Amino acid sequence: MSSTELRVKELLRELGWTTKVLAEKTGMSESYLTHIKNGTRRWNEDALKKLATAFGKHPVELFAQRKSRTDNVDRSVKMPETTSVDLQLKIVPVVGDVPSNPSPYNNQVMQVTTGYKDIFVPVFNSSDESMFCFCIESNSMSPNFVKGDYLIISPEVWTRSGDIAAVEYGNETQIKAIMQITYADDFIVLESVNHKNPPVALVRGKDHFRVIGKVIFRYQRLG
Repeated sequence: MSSTELRVKELLRELGWTTKVLAEKTGMSESYLTHIKNGTRRWNEDALKKLATAFGKHPVELFAQRKSRTDNVDRSVKMPETTSVDLQLKIVPVVGDVPSNPSPYNNQVMQVTTGYKDIFVPVFNSSDESMFCFCIESNSMSPNFVKGDYLIISPEVWTRSGDIAAVEYGNETQIKAIMQITYADDFIVLESVNHKNPPVALVRGKDHFRVIGKVIFRYQRLG
């Protein structure tokens, strides 16, 4: 989770609360809250939710640099007056990091904290409410994917051998990455998208592994 500054100090001043009062309302320690207030320690999703509840705010409203909330995205799109094609449009938030547990709420928080607030892309003919758009910020997956590409990732779509997906793996340190998956009887093999790095073999039922969502579309960078 990003260490983006929160408006804790400002809100405490507005309400006339002390850090001790906030600690009682959130169940978090005064020391931890002081760090969050001063921007000297990273906060996590659980802390953000507790702070939002205590202040009676939407989580997005807690960020220091904020604009109007994006809950009610304008979904109107001008289409031809008559068409034989039935198009279902969704407006998908762009994020700079893969959310661990995608949902409309978590995707919006990730969108703001990774610097893509108010940036969306259109996706047609998908009903997945937890879908998100991951912006590739480096060339580590080139030439397959390059910096600036957008990957549409759907948690609802079933992932099969050979598919590319956002995954989480690792026992001691959990890693999130975009990988190609191969399922075997006893193993799950993860390969880098460009196959430049050695594959990772995970033992079924022993090593931690979770598919976050399948890559279903790529908006390719042009120029």
